[in-house]
Amino acid sequence: MNWWQKLKKNPLARFGAIILLIFYIAVIAADFVAPYDPLKQQDNGSLLPPTRVYWVSQSSGQFIGPHVYPTIQGETDLETGKRELIVDYQKPSGIRLFVPGFEYRLLGIPLNLHLFGTTGEAKFNLLGTDDQARDQFSRLLYGGRISLFIGILGVAIAFPLGMVLGGISGYFGGWTDSVIMRLAEVLMTFPGIYLLVSLSAVLPKDFTSAQRFMLIVAITSFIRWAGLARVIRGQVLSIKEREFVQAARAMGGKPIYIILRHVLPQTATYIIISATLAIPGFIGAEAVLSLIGLGIQQPDPSWGNMLSLATNASVLVLQPWLIWPPATVIVLTVLSFNLLGDGLRDALDPRSLRR
Repeated sequence: MNWWQKLKKNPLARFGAIILLIFYIAVIAADFVAPYDPLKQQDNGSLLPPTRVYWVSQSSGQFIGPHVYPTIQGETDLETGKRELIVDYQKPSGIRLFVPGFEYRLLGIPLNLHLFGTTGEAKFNLLGTDDQARDQFSRLLYGGRISLFIGILGVAIAFPLGMVLGGISGYFGGWTDSVIMRLAEVLMTFPGIYLLVSLSAVLPKDFTSAQRFMLIVAITSFIRWAGLARVIRGQVLSIKEREFVQAARAMGGKPIYIILRHVLPQTATYIIISATLAIPGFIGAEAVLSLIGLGIQQPDPSWGNMLSLATNASVLVLQPWLIWPPATVIVLTVLSFNLLGDGLRDALDPRSLRR
């Protein structure tokens, strides 16, 4: 009963929970947090590095607070590939909190207030711009909506399916058990990523990103319920022989009612831990598909298709700011879910010997 206290005392689980909380709040409030429209291109602003912040005026030498200057791309050195930056030091733009920007809607109410931005014509590109002159930080936030919620939606579909089918298989046994388990074994032999790649390759080209998103969730969930069902079946085989299940059966309880009300709740500890550890798999599937161009399509952002620029060796050398932000948030998200899952396992499992 003191699992919550145990979880709070686990520093790694606490770290993972805090990171995930920050990420989810940021992507949910992306309209407010993002300073620019993730789909809008900036004039002469392609492949700009992260904007440098100044505190002292570069023209007068006076302290004027945090500010930036209008920056555009100049000529490109054909031998090295490096681009010249043209900075107008005569037009400082102050960096402020709660500034007006592009319009968005919150609960149907039109708003244009953003967490931070500039008061002049200069752009504050916190993580630079991509090859289409779009703000990387804004795209990272909006792309997180897809990458973070694909795991939650996948678990919400796969786990109830696996729980119910696994519970029915273990409770009834016989031919019902044989049919469900053989189906599960067939699905478990499918290599998930290769199946997604094969199906995505034959999709109509006019599929929207939303349709591709739902297809990825549906296919991945359809494959992943099988492993869970096998484990739940094994637990149900032992739970159904306990006294409280026998009593419910003797009192005339219907099988489905007994499974849902008495048997499956006994597997809650395993379900919670497994769900936490399964979410990174869905995030990884989306990232891999988008990385190879079969997932969420441009111009809509996702962490996977932002990372697809890593296939270009010159980008890794000349524009590393395009690669490390999506790579870092993917790694941190997967690591945080694993740390939280390990913490939940230690807190909820009375047999765990870890302290």
